[in-house]
Amino acid sequence: MEPDESGMGASGRFNTTHWSVVLSAGKVHSPQTAEALEKLCRAYWQPLYFFARRKGRNDADAKDLTQQFFSSLLQRNDFVGLDPGQGRFRTFLLVSFTNFLANEYDRANALKRGGGQTLVSLDALSEDQIGQFESSPNALPGPAFDRHWAASVLSQALAKLKSECATNQKSHQFDLLKPYLTSEGGASDYAGMAEKLAVAPSSVPVLVHRFRQRYRELVREEVAQTLSSPSDLEAEMRHLFEVLNS
Repeated sequence: MEPDESGMGASGRFNTTHWSVVLSAGKVHSPQTAEALEKLCRAYWQPLYFFARRKGRNDADAKDLTQQFFSSLLQRNDFVGLDPGQGRFRTFLLVSFTNFLANEYDRANALKRGGGQTLVSLDALSEDQIGQFESSPNALPGPAFDRHWAASVLSQALAKLKSECATNQKSHQFDLLKPYLTSEGGASDYAGMAEKLAVAPSSVPVLVHRFRQRYRELVREEVAQTLSSPSDLEAEMRHLFEVLNS
């Protein structure tokens, strides 16, 4: 059976993921390895940006340092010696970026002055995200990283759910059901929803249940992309929910 893009086969088996592809590459930087790493970097740059801010960097420096860190990852192989059976991309990111901030700040500034590779747009921060950062000035760097990592996971899963609905010509359904991912609906809510969806009122709870179930599946698949072993998935999911509930 062929693995799907998430790395989870239709039978529920844990197949290759973006991170396992990177780890298994060893010293060979193939196009597949570069593509897998770039997808991870694009999805999870925001936690590192906010980590740098918590470390005292201003907005411009945090963006430059994050950009240069990811650019250097794509140009070098920093994965030799990591245990493919235990590797978590989240852990690798935080440890590597902490070392980068401590040891390579001058080099990063030199790259900034001379120009560098643009990997992702670091201006893609919403006003709400900046506002949340500014409103919690006492947050520690480590917990801040975890919170933004968790938010990135949910954001990526939601984007995939939206894309799936659009592909299936259900964008209207997505827009109507999205609020019920995080809140419960009452009988009156469902009655109004049934009218908007042109379905029987009894069908709305079923649609909401399936919508939530698919979202949970996509969250698990998104987390799986950052792991190299199925044995890590449940622990990483527990950590995700602990962060979200903290």
